[in-house]
Order: sequence, then structure tokens, then C-alpha cells
Amino acid sequence: KLTRALWIIPMAFATSFIFKSKGQKISIPWFIFFFVLAMVVNTYLLDGVPQLGAAINGIARKTLTITMFFIGASLSIDVLRAVGVKPLVQGVLLWVVISLSTLAYIYFV
Repeated sequence: KLTRALWIIPMAFATSFIFKSKGQKISIPWFIFFFVLAMVVNTYLLDGVPQLGAAINGIARKTLTITMFFIGASLSIDVLRAVGVKPLVQGVLLWVVISLSTLAYIYFV
């Protein structure tokens, strides 16, 4: 179960070596090690406590969603501070309106 997931380590190193620019140092993707550590903890330490694993999983999914939103929007904390809260609130409200209207269209049409 865990051994297949560990293939991510050599794949990460291989792709970072293949896609590096000329003269550029290979940067080590440290998040891969933390990902593997999380897999090991979940597999061996949290196996007997499924409620804790489910709680951590829920928090991790929410933070990953927020992180992907910021990456997709090319936002950082510094940019958010410089721009202010109003555009962020407007974007979230627009997303909610579009999502709900699309859901209503799918559901009723």
C-alpha cells in the first residue's frame, strides 16, 4: 500500500533534473519529503485512531483547496495586503453566485 506511493520520491528528482534550465541548480522539492512523512504517519501511527485521521484529512483538504485557489489566482499574502479585502470578497461572492446559478441551471433545466 505504501510502497507504491513512495515512487513519488525518485519521480520528483527525475523530473526536477529533466526540466531544469541550463546552469541552474536543481532545487530539492522539500514538500515531497513532508508528503511521504504524512503518508507514513497516516499508515502506521493513525491506523488505530480513524477519527483523528479523518479530522486531519478534513483540515488538510480545506487548506489544500485554499492554497490551490491562491496559486491559481497568483495571489500571495503580500498581494492580498496591498490590494485589500474588498476585491477578495467580491471575487468570492462572484464565485458563489456563478456556482449557485450553474447548479440551479443544471438542476432545473
